[in-house]
Amino acid sequence: MSGSTFPAAAKPALHRIAATVNGEPAEATVPPRLLLSELLRDRLGLTGTHVGCGTGACGSCTVLVDGAPMRACLMLAVQADGATIETIESVGGPEGLHPVQQAFQDHHALQCGFCTPGIVMAAVSLFREDPQPSPEALDAMLQGHLCRCTGYRNIAEALATLAIPAQPEV
Repeated sequence: MSGSTFPAAAKPALHRIAATVNGEPAEATVPPRLLLSELLRDRLGLTGTHVGCGTGACGSCTVLVDGAPMRACLMLAVQADGATIETIESVGGPEGLHPVQQAFQDHHALQCGFCTPGIVMAAVSLFREDPQPSPEALDAMLQGHLCRCTGYRNIAEALATLAIPAQPEV
């Protein structure tokens, strides 16, 4: 077919989305295939959300969407329209570390730190749902996260210390 040309591909429609991100209103105009991780990192500058595998297997990109842990590398930004999103930047602050972060520090539960934001976010969600999760619930939560440095022992120990029921005062 010499001399023939293909019609130009149509540009994908852009979508205006609005969400609450870390307690603040956020709006963006995004293409339909933009990932939530890309919106958070590249457009909103929230680089604490790490992207490891890009397939949801490692859990590094875990954020909370309406309180539930979600893989930001698997969710489209348009799916977050109207949602409340929490990233690692919303955990702890100038007044001090969140108890999960403090437990990680106290028990040397991180090394390189790449997986830490995702694990912390999943743990925050778990402890909100059940302040005293069972060892099995903690193990199930950790199964969705890959850490190549620590071997999970210190991570599991740190989380277990938070799950201990409060002892009555004597």
